Amino acid sequence: MTRRVIILGYGVEGRSAAAYFAKLGDEVTVADANPALEIPSGFASRLGPDYLKQLGGFDLVVRSPGIRPDAFATTAKVTSATIEFMDRCLAPIIGVTGTKGKGTTSSLIARILEAAGKTVWLGGNIGTSPLDFLPQVKADHFVVLELSSFQLMDARTSPHVAVCLMLAADHLNWHTDMDEYLAAKGDIFAHQSSRDLAVYNADDVRSTQLSLKSPAQKLGYGSAAAAHVAGGVVMMGDTSVMNVSEVGLLGPHNLQNICAAITAVWDIVGANLGAITAAVSSFTGLEHRLELAARIEGVGYYDDSFATTPETAIAAIRSFTEPKVIILGGSDKGADYAELAQVVENEGVIHAFLIGDTAPAIERALRSAGFGHITEGYESMDRLVRNCYAVTEPGDVVLLSTGCASFGLFTDYKDRGDQFKAAARKLAEASDAGK
Repeated sequence: MTRRVIILGYGVEGRSAAAYFAKLGDEVTVADANPALEIPSGFASRLGPDYLKQLGGFDLVVRSPGIRPDAFATTAKVTSATIEFMDRCLAPIIGVTGTKGKGTTSSLIARILEAAGKTVWLGGNIGTSPLDFLPQVKADHFVVLELSSFQLMDARTSPHVAVCLMLAADHLNWHTDMDEYLAAKGDIFAHQSSRDLAVYNADDVRSTQLSLKSPAQKLGYGSAAAAHVAGGVVMMGDTSVMNVSEVGLLGPHNLQNICAAITAVWDIVGANLGAITAAVSSFTGLEHRLELAARIEGVGYYDDSFATTPETAIAAIRSFTEPKVIILGGSDKGADYAELAQVVENEGVIHAFLIGDTAPAIERALRSAGFGHITEGYESMDRLVRNCYAVTEPGDVVLLSTGCASFGLFTDYKDRGDQFKAAARKLAEASDAGK
């Protein structure tokens, strides 16, 4: 029997879901707020501001992550790409959530599993819809999913191995409040069984509390029973894994991500130290995460555009002992900047350039913390990078780690990071030509 399926939202997951359900023989309608969207032939469409209305007559409603589950009314069954995948997947799933570090930790888990000879599929919030590879997944494979609060909010199942990293206020312009945000994150644990594994951040009260939702075996990374760092050595329980000096990633926050990944896969890879050390030492990070964009006259320019919360900007600042020039600001997600301002004042920042709608709020927080080396109001990345250059000396670091979302001045965090890298490399070329 042919089902009538409507896809709400036609982004990455929406496009994947439309193709997936069409291949199953369903009659697919695409619904999206953008009235100018081009829909492939073979799909019906419902475009414009009323796209979430009148959903009667459909057998299945497929929600994209950016659309709240309570944004529409229907008597039909509601699902999502994440729900559909987890219901159908034959392989064990390792799911990773948290406020920041999800992509890095998910990628590390996949790298370790691959180094141990496993067949691995990586998807979810990291950019690939898992429905794209579902037909190729076999029972002896492993799937690693990066999962956002948007994807988990209406979850009905949980991964075999569920990992929750640090948690801080985020997306409060979408979630009704912090409690709802945390409840959505907690769904990664809520539907586990006693045969599963719950991995949480033992140093994070919120992550620890959410793990209590799970009936599974629990391991808190950062604790002596799981992966942790002691005396410059990454340990798993009493076993020495590798020296911190061998790690490819920058920053103490990434040591936490490494410990989360090792804890999650330790039993799966049979404590394979060779696979773990090979993967962790060779992995230098994802794009826009403390990525070295250029080195100009002894100054490193780092693209950390993925840092869209104050907590991640703090982690970036603490990743360097050198004097730092930092670029802060963007669009408002309801964050508080008091702690970030105190870190800027106390941890070697010599100048802050402020951009975007949050610049006035960040400036107030910085001045309240006693920090006064501030320039505000740049809208050209080329000009911004040139002015960073003007206040640096050899041995300094320039950090694009804004602590805010990017919308307004830039399309997204990738566009912001790409513009920064292009401007830094252009300046590097000009510097080299002038020598």
